Amino acid sequence: MAEDAVGVGGYILGALDTRAFQERLESIWWPHLRTRYPDPTPRLPADQLTPDQQMAHIIHHPWRISAGLATRYPSHLHIDLLPRLQGSGLGSQMTKTLITVLCDQGSSGVHLHVPAGNHRAAGFYRHFGFTELPATAAELPAPHLLLFGMDLQVRP
Repeated sequence: MAEDAVGVGGYILGALDTRAFQERLESIWWPHLRTRYPDPTPRLPADQLTPDQQMAHIIHHPWRISAGLATRYPSHLHIDLLPRLQGSGLGSQMTKTLITVLCDQGSSGVHLHVPAGNHRAAGFYRHFGFTELPATAAELPAPHLLLFGMDLQVRP
């Protein structure tokens, strides 16, 4: 959690084993949400779904990590910082801490997705040591995303 005098302004989270995390979602989290939020009609084109319908679609059709990606980069992370905290060093500090924990837990690699138009975030990850990876459609939760990975076995 990132906080300043104004309040909470960001967070980072990660999963050591993305496949195990997704299995847990499938057995514990998604069933309740699927009963609460119906799957939008498949006759409606994706670009015509409301934001709520898009989220309901994700609940009923979650992205699953591919076997190849899970083998090389089994862990994942996600970070969000409000603009007031971006560039303050907190993102780097939180990312370094999470990567250290993943390494200490034996992770061989970590991956993440970045919107293709978010050049600032892509630059942050490249500077941090992540590599943009070629990605198949199966490795992307949405077509407008880029895939980044870091091999944790070769970190100094």
